[in-house]
Amino acid sequence: MKSILLVDDEKDILESLGASLRRSGYRVFTAPTGQEALDLAKKEHPQIIVLDLILPDVDGSEVAARLLRDPETRDIPVIFLTSIMRKEEQKTEGTQIGSRCVVAKPCRPEEILALVKDHIGPSDS
Repeated sequence: MKSILLVDDEKDILESLGASLRRSGYRVFTAPTGQEALDLAKKEHPQIIVLDLILPDVDGSEVAARLLRDPETRDIPVIFLTSIMRKEEQKTEGTQIGSRCVVAKPCRPEEILALVKDHIGPSDS
């Protein structure tokens, strides 16, 4: 089963987005902090990470940088979630930070699901 690591300090997002991704057939791991995300990424080796940029301990950009430096996690695609960018900015400034996608909050679960499918394909179930 394809797996996703969902990282956000907002419990509602972890629950609602996680439930949506699970209903679509993915295995979902959740983490409310950057350090927990790093630990889970190494332990579980998800196929993709959905990562909030603003976290209480290690911010999302630093988490992504650490993932890139680690040979075990460097190839995991990352979709960034952010509340510091408006939907209008996302459309006019692009949706990429390097090879990583950026999605402005609030976002619909369908947006994230479509990006996940683009990167790792549909679930195996």
